[in-house]
Amino acid sequence: MNQLTIKPVDSISGEIMLPGSKSLTNRVLLLAALANGKTEISNLLKSDDTSHMVAALSQLGVEISQENDKTIVTGNSGLFRPPEKKAFFLGNAGTAIRPLTAILSLIPGVYTVDGDEYMRERPIAHLTEALSVLGAKISYTGNEGCPPLLVEGGHIKGGKVSVAGHISSQYLTALLMSLPLVRDESTINVIGEQVSKPYLDITLQTMKDFGVSVCNDNYETFRIPGGQKYRTPGNYLIEGDASSASYFFAAAAIKGKTIVRGLGQYSVQGDIQFLDTIEQMGAEVDRHKEYIIVSKGKLNGVDVDLNHIPDAAMTIAIMALFAEGKTRIRNIYNWRVKETDRMTAMATELRKLGAGVQTTEDSITIQPPDQLKSAEIETYGDHRIAMVFSLAALGDIPITIKDPDCTKKTFPNYFTEFAKISQSNV
Repeated sequence: MNQLTIKPVDSISGEIMLPGSKSLTNRVLLLAALANGKTEISNLLKSDDTSHMVAALSQLGVEISQENDKTIVTGNSGLFRPPEKKAFFLGNAGTAIRPLTAILSLIPGVYTVDGDEYMRERPIAHLTEALSVLGAKISYTGNEGCPPLLVEGGHIKGGKVSVAGHISSQYLTALLMSLPLVRDESTINVIGEQVSKPYLDITLQTMKDFGVSVCNDNYETFRIPGGQKYRTPGNYLIEGDASSASYFFAAAAIKGKTIVRGLGQYSVQGDIQFLDTIEQMGAEVDRHKEYIIVSKGKLNGVDVDLNHIPDAAMTIAIMALFAEGKTRIRNIYNWRVKETDRMTAMATELRKLGAGVQTTEDSITIQPPDQLKSAEIETYGDHRIAMVFSLAALGDIPITIKDPDCTKKTFPNYFTEFAKISQSNV
């Protein structure tokens, strides 16, 4: 296994141009493929997750091409025809496997939907059970409730269904994106409190951009008229990834100043709210329409509910190492069902650095050490573990990241970009 040792970072300065948002990229690719006409996409993220979506759409007969710096998707003007190759492999891309499972459940035929070893441990039962209630026939060929799946599609016409909201927003996103294409109206009732609502806002806004309407009643009930058609907006600019931006914002807040371009104060992504939390901790934030400036501040521990930004919450956990006093992050149960069990992974690796860590089912409390310890960080195949622990090098210690290539999932050149704004005297 490869590993990367990051030298102690003395200060942070410079500018970063963000890659496109993963969440937006995979949503836009799918809707462009289902829409009429051609969609020209700018700043499309090129990573493992988006490559799996492109490969699956190509397998479904969608023409996707490159012209200079734009990706051109020729839409299918509705549901795809049954493909010749019926086995789909989607790696560890949750933003691909969940909506594509829902779309395949609408297409006549029997399909295999699978992922890598990590995806085979990620639950998908809340989605498959909802699709089954609506008429799909879905079975598990491995672990119960997880991929690989056997999907018999073509039977869903619409109807009423309930889906649990406390695990992931991706199940609801998959239903929302697919059900406008069926014949009849559908109603989705959310059981419990819906997590990650900003990601649903991304879904609803992207659908609206492609001409499809949904009635959202306080994230508790969604009514979706049937027989709708996605329409290309012609051109689509994908803004920079707000989750990825959090690492650069945090680095500056801890030890310097940076300008992050490609993302502005009016971002549609929920993780832009990360800035509110780091301001609460003591960082200085200057928001502009097309860029954000973050500067070092005296950081203090916080007690925060970050259910709405679970990915960026990991970055707050690392910032806690550089804050005065304890930091408690609450209402993040879904860390446990991400690319890995992030609650256990974060606690384990933070302790290696010398932090005092306590966890509950849905929270983590971090007491920073007087001096960070150098450590080798296990990444568990999780891109965000690899990226977020690079920030520990700001604690005047070298940090070794095992399997740094796992960042290819969303940000292939992350460590190169991080090095550009990192000054070291070692």
